[in-house]
Amino acid sequence: MSITVELVKEALSKVIDPNTHKDLVAGRCVKNIKLDGNDVAFDVELGYPAKSQIDGIRKAAIAGVRQLSGIGNVSANVYSKIIAHTAQRGVKLMSNVKNIIAVASGKGGVGKSTTAVNLALALAAEGAQVGILDADIYGPSQPMMMGITGRPETVDGKTMEPMENHGLQVSSIGFMIDPDEPMVWRGPIVTQALQQLLDQTNWRDLDYLIVDMPPGTGDIQLTLSQKVPVTGAVIVTTPQDIALLDARKGLKMFEKVDIPILGIIENMSTHICSNCGHAEAIFGQGGGEKMCGEYGVEFLGALPLTMSIREQTDSGMPTVVADPDGPVAEIYRSIARKIAVKVAEKAKDMSSKFPSIVIKND
Repeated sequence: MSITVELVKEALSKVIDPNTHKDLVAGRCVKNIKLDGNDVAFDVELGYPAKSQIDGIRKAAIAGVRQLSGIGNVSANVYSKIIAHTAQRGVKLMSNVKNIIAVASGKGGVGKSTTAVNLALALAAEGAQVGILDADIYGPSQPMMMGITGRPETVDGKTMEPMENHGLQVSSIGFMIDPDEPMVWRGPIVTQALQQLLDQTNWRDLDYLIVDMPPGTGDIQLTLSQKVPVTGAVIVTTPQDIALLDARKGLKMFEKVDIPILGIIENMSTHICSNCGHAEAIFGQGGGEKMCGEYGVEFLGALPLTMSIREQTDSGMPTVVADPDGPVAEIYRSIARKIAVKVAEKAKDMSSKFPSIVIKND
């Protein structure tokens, strides 16, 4: 039996991507099928960063094609290609940032900043170019969490270079003030500062910019939704009722301003005793999943309350870099992949494909 492109596609339509849960053909991942007699070569293009997944997907794709009768050599090139996706209507995308993901919560103290920095590091570990913007002007925490000190450099006196550590580009008002200095600013100045941090940082070709949002639904959240091209938002909550009450407000705010919710993360889901390993749901359980069911959004995952997460983040070495092979880092990576897959499934940004139409009166 001679091998045809259709037969190869049929074989690959039975290979499921474990992250998208779609087959490679339905997911439009298969590219450039080349036949040389009964030898086959093809590409598999993934729309999300997948450094840890590529080898497994390549093996599965090759094994799928090898089921064909009379097949010769089979080779597959699996790679990630991350593109820009649409944001809310009327907001222009940034030329140097493909996708902006807001990590938010309705209230403080739910571990949102810790979650944001670990998700950013997880995406970077999977091969993406990632930045993190500390949008909490009153209480910036990313300089400490990322283990970065000093002031940003400027080349032209108008823009600044992002600070860097652990492979992330970082911008925060915390780099420009003393750690003990309070930000006694009114709302308009705060929103202007956020806009400057975003626009005047020389982000270098980012696949994802993670925005660590301040708690609440005030000025900064409104500025972000009206002027910043946000691809999607992630809500962080704890299982307890009072946190879920505020998380619902945060979710509804994003819905009102036309920013899609990529999913909900339940933080501090269970307490793991550092002595005996006993797990106890001290803040209640199932609240995050119940909220997902109420609003029809995806439950991205649950993180435990452990002393190591706090210690590692306080020391400037968040869990994903401090213990990359540990179980908690694996949860962060799993959640980060789910977020990246949700972004990849969104509509592509086509604005650069259309010419500007100018009407002149002669």
